[in-house]
Amino acid sequence: MKNDGTFPYYVTTFFKKYLPGQKNLSSNTIHSYSDSFKLMLVFCEEKKGIKSSQLKLENLDRELVIEFLDWLEQERGCRPTTRNQRLIAFRSFSRYVQKECPSEMAGLQSILGISYKKSRKTVVPYLTERQMTLLLAQPKGDKWESYRDKVLMSTLYDTGARVQELCDIKMKDVRLEKPAIITLHGKGDKDRQVPIMGSTKLLLESYIEHYKFMPGISKGEHYLFVNQRKGRLSRWGVSHIINKYVESAEKEGMNVDFPITPHVFRHSKAVHMVHAGINLIYIRDFLGHVDCSTTEIYAKIDTEQKRKAIESACKDIAPEQEYEDWTKDDDLMEFLRSL
Repeated sequence: MKNDGTFPYYVTTFFKKYLPGQKNLSSNTIHSYSDSFKLMLVFCEEKKGIKSSQLKLENLDRELVIEFLDWLEQERGCRPTTRNQRLIAFRSFSRYVQKECPSEMAGLQSILGISYKKSRKTVVPYLTERQMTLLLAQPKGDKWESYRDKVLMSTLYDTGARVQELCDIKMKDVRLEKPAIITLHGKGDKDRQVPIMGSTKLLLESYIEHYKFMPGISKGEHYLFVNQRKGRLSRWGVSHIINKYVESAEKEGMNVDFPITPHVFRHSKAVHMVHAGINLIYIRDFLGHVDCSTTEIYAKIDTEQKRKAIESACKDIAPEQEYEDWTKDDDLMEFLRSL
C-alpha cells in the first residue's frame, strides 16, 4: 500500500504490519484493538458527524479520544476496565504513528497523556477442590461427545490453560510417555510445557485411541478437541460445553455466585496449587506469566492459608463459655421493639 500519509494508510499498516510483525501480538489482542477502532468510527459518525471516509489523522487528538471513552461509559454502559482497554489501542497507535510521521507528533503525544481510569479491583473467582471435583464428574463419558467433554474439562483444569491455548492443542503437542506433558502455545507466540496428572493421562490415552483421524492429514496436525464438523473447537464452543455441565452440577448442590467461565478453571488450578504449598516461581512458569506480580494475586486470595498462618501465630483469647438464650427475655424483646 502506497504511503499517502492518510488516516486509512496508517490504520492499515498498523494492523497488517506493525502489530503482528514488529509487536508480535496474538490474533486475539489484534481483534480487540480492531474492535476499539470500529467503535471509534461508529462514535465519529453518530456523534461527531464525521464519516469514516472523511476521518483524517489530525482529527485524532486528546479531546476526541476522551469524548469517545466517555461515550463508551455513559451511553454504552462499559466499565472502566473496558474503557482502559480501548485506550490502550489508541495509545499504541499513537506511538506507532509518531515514529512513522513525526509531523503529527504534537496531537498524538497528547493522547499518550490520557490517564487510565481507576477501577475497582474485583475478587478473582475460583472453585474449591470439592466444587471442581463435582463439576469434572458431570460428563458421564458414555458417548463419544460426552467423553470428549470429560477429557476437555479435565485437561483445561489440569494444565491451567487459557481457553485459546486449549483450542490450539494439536496431537503432536501431547506426550503421554513418562513424564506426561502437554505443550501449550501461549501469548506472544511463547510455548511452555506443563505436566499432567495420572488421571488426565489415562483419559487422554483412551480418547486418542478412539479418535477418528481424517485421511490426508498427518496425525500430529489434528486438533485435540474438535466439533461435530471435525473442525477446531472454538472458544465459544468450550464455553458452551462448560455451561452445559455447570447446570447439571448445580442440580447436585453446587452453588456459586459468579459465572463459571473457562478462565475460572485456570484460576481454580492456580489457587489449588497455592493451597498445596507450591512455590510461586513454579506456578508462574506453569501459568505462563511474565513475572510473579501477576501470580501473586492467587496468594492474596488464599484465605485458607491466611487462616492457618493466623491460627499458628496468634492465640485465641476470646473466653470460652456458654451463653443463655437472650431471646427468652420478654422485657428485653419489648425494649428492642420499642427502639
